[in-house]
Amino acid sequence: MKSIIASALLLLAPAIALAQTASAQSAAKSESKAAAAKPAAKPAPKTAAKSEAKPTKAAAKDPVAKKAAVAKAEPTSSRTQLKSATNQVAAGIIAAEAALSPAELAIAERVHTGRMPCELGAFVTVTADPATPGHFHVEGKGFKYFMSPVATTTGTVRLEDQKGGAVWLQIANKSMLMNQKLGQRLADECMSAEQVVVAEAIKKNPPVSVLEPLPAAK
Repeated sequence: MKSIIASALLLLAPAIALAQTASAQSAAKSESKAAAAKPAAKPAPKTAAKSEAKPTKAAAKDPVAKKAAVAKAEPTSSRTQLKSATNQVAAGIIAAEAALSPAELAIAERVHTGRMPCELGAFVTVTADPATPGHFHVEGKGFKYFMSPVATTTGTVRLEDQKGGAVWLQIANKSMLMNQKLGQRLADECMSAEQVVVAEAIKKNPPVSVLEPLPAAK
């Protein structure tokens, strides 16, 4: 009986050895797979590190972008200031040119304003400019001038638009608008209410002409 059991064990020994070897090999393979799986999982922290590094780069870029924006804004601000200063100088020059002398302001006080009827059914409107004392807008059908007073030796009220070449002449009983560039009258026999009164008085009592002989002495 013992010999039978011994012989059976001898027969089973190779099978047991093969089973142990197979189990050892399978265990080794599982360990190698686990070891191979661990390095594959390591790149994840690198990705995280890269993602963390990106905000740092972006944060580093922000001050540079801000400096560039400030640098671009400075020339624009300088140009704006220069343009503003230029406009102020130009406005000062225009205001200086528009300033009138006391004599010219005195003439401006004598200018008749309002809508005045002229000959041939025409009208001329003279309006004082509120922004520039002593200056006037003279306008009518087909023309519009910006005028200022000019002193004369005869005492006649004279307004001129040097750019437009127009002249407004006002005497006691009428006014007249001329375009010196064109050499023509634009309006004549224009009368304000005050001038109408003077014109009527002249008709009733015409002044003595210097060409008429003096009456003989009695």
